[in-house]
Amino acid sequence: MTKRIKSGIFFVVILFGILTCVNPLYPNEQFLQHIGTVLLLIVPFIDLRTNRLSLTAYSFFMLFIMVHILGARYIYSYVPYNEWFGNIFHNESGEIRSLGRNHYDRFVHFAFGILFFPYLFESIDRNHLMSLGKRLFFVFAIIQTISVGYEIFEWSLSLFMSPEATENYNGQQGDWWDAQKDMALAMLGSTFAAIFFLFRFMKNKWSF
Repeated sequence: MTKRIKSGIFFVVILFGILTCVNPLYPNEQFLQHIGTVLLLIVPFIDLRTNRLSLTAYSFFMLFIMVHILGARYIYSYVPYNEWFGNIFHNESGEIRSLGRNHYDRFVHFAFGILFFPYLFESIDRNHLMSLGKRLFFVFAIIQTISVGYEIFEWSLSLFMSPEATENYNGQQGDWWDAQKDMALAMLGSTFAAIFFLFRFMKNKWSF
């Protein structure tokens, strides 16, 4: 039953990705963003055969992919959440717009810290040989390492791409501290996730 649910989720995400590619707004940039999408989809595709991940970890991972796919549609910097909120709440949502930039990329980095945590937590020590504290620490550290690695990757693009193309892909929007803020939000998200797992498993068999 779980595998059938996972297959359904996988199909929905693939369909969502295809639909967001219809009449692309930024064809070249969206194509570059979806290189990451394809790489991310390897994990759930393999799990459809092995069925090792819990439904929760699988769903969270796929939710992150959907969040990324949506960002890729608008190359992150132009996700029209102000208009969406305005339509939902029947107002201009000036409070969000007044923050001075599009913050969807910030949201995605925060979501990464939360949504990747269950997948890594289940994958890093399947035999439960680590204590809970060590397991949480390693998952937390891996998320920060991935976050730093991705920011270095974005920086490296600037060495080979034009300034305009680099800006469109990175979504820095003129913020010199964009990378540091993104990493801080990923850390914050993973901290919340670690605290949740800590309280959830405090009375379990793992010990510090």
